[in-house]
Amino acid sequence: MRLTIVSNYINHHQIPMSNALYERLGADFAFIQTSPMEEDRVKMGWGSEVPDIPYLKLYYEEEASCADLMLESDIVVFGGVEDESYIKPRLNAGKIVIRASERLYREGQWKSISPRGRKKKYEDHTQYADAPVYLLCHGAYVASDFAIVHAYPGKKFVWGYFPTVNPYDLDALFLQKRHVENGSGTCVRILWAGRFLKLKHPEYAIKAARYLKRQGISFHLDMVGGGDLEESLRQMTVRYGLTDAVTFHGFLPPQRVREFMEQADVFLFTSNYLEGWGAVLNEAMNSACAVVAGHGIGAVPFLLKHGKNGLVYKTGNFREFQAYVLQLCQDASLCRRLGTNAYRTMTDAWNPHEAADRLYSFCEGLLKGEVRVQQEGPLSIAPIIRPRAGYAYTRRGVLK
Repeated sequence: MRLTIVSNYINHHQIPMSNALYERLGADFAFIQTSPMEEDRVKMGWGSEVPDIPYLKLYYEEEASCADLMLESDIVVFGGVEDESYIKPRLNAGKIVIRASERLYREGQWKSISPRGRKKKYEDHTQYADAPVYLLCHGAYVASDFAIVHAYPGKKFVWGYFPTVNPYDLDALFLQKRHVENGSGTCVRILWAGRFLKLKHPEYAIKAARYLKRQGISFHLDMVGGGDLEESLRQMTVRYGLTDAVTFHGFLPPQRVREFMEQADVFLFTSNYLEGWGAVLNEAMNSACAVVAGHGIGAVPFLLKHGKNGLVYKTGNFREFQAYVLQLCQDASLCRRLGTNAYRTMTDAWNPHEAADRLYSFCEGLLKGEVRVQQEGPLSIAPIIRPRAGYAYTRRGVLK
C-alpha cells in the first residue's frame, strides 16, 4: 500500500504518527508539505526536525513529482490545505481520498447561511457524498459543521493530532510534581502555555491567580508563550500584586514546554471556540496534569470526561473556571486522580503508534472495500455534537 499525507506543513504534532507510518511502510509512505512554515511558528521552535525527515517532500520544490504522487498513491490523506487544486485531479479520477479537517464554521454555524459559502462547500465536499471520500474530524464539532452541508454521510470519523506520548513512572512523576514552599507547606504549580492571543484568553489565568491569592492559596503560575496580549498581561500581574506568584517565560521549544508540564500540578486551557483542536491538551494529559479546560475547544469533548480525567467548564463562564481551579488547588488527591486518568487516556488510545495502526488498518480495509470502524477513540464514528452541546457531552455517563 502506498499512502501519502498532504498538508500545508509538517510539525511536531504530526511527526510522531508520520514516523510510525514510515516505520511500517518505508518508501511507500510520504508526507507532502505544500508551503513553508510561518515565521512565528519557527520562532516558537517548530520545524527544527524538518531537514532530517526522510519521507518529507516539498511541493514547492518538487511540484511535478509531488503532483504525480498525489494522483497515483493508493490512498491520500488530505488536510490543512485551503487550495483545493492540489487534490482535485484525484477526486475527479474517483480515487480514494481521506480528508482531515478542522471546523468549517469556527466563528458560528450561523455562517452556513451564506449562499456563496454553500456553493463552495458543495463544490469541495457535498458533491462527493457517494464517492470514496472519507472525513477525519480534527475536533468534536467538525462532524456537526459538515452535517449542515450534508457532506460525507456515514463517513465522518473521530480524529485529532497525536504528539509524542512519553512513558512515565507515575509515582516518580507525581513525586516530581511535589513542590514545597519555604521548607513547609505545599505550593501548587499551575501552568498556562500558548500564544497570548484574544481567542486563547490567557487573562483567565491571571484573574484566577488573583482569586487564588485572595483565598490564601499557596501557588505559583507559570505563563509560557508570548504574543499580542503580553504587555497587558504583565500590567495585570503588577496591578493585581502578583509579581511574586506569576512568572513569564516567553516562547520555549516544545521539549521545554513539556518539562514545565511535568512539573505542573494543574494545566489551564482557556481558549474559545476558535481553537480547532489544541494539541497542548494531549501533551498536558500525557504529563499527568489535572486539566481545567473550556468545552468549546475542539479536542476537549473527544479527550476529556468531566470529573474523570479533567474538569470542563462552560466556555465563557469564568466563575465556573475559577471555581474548578480553586477546587484542584485545595484537593491534591483529586489532582492526582484526574492526572492519572488523563495519562492513561493518552497511553491507551490517543498516542501516535495507536493512531498509525488504526489508520493503516482503516486504509487497508478501504482498499478491500471495507470500512473498519473502531468502537471508540480515533477512527470511531464521529458523533454529531453541536457546539453548545459539547459541555453536556463531556458529562456523559459521569455520576453527579
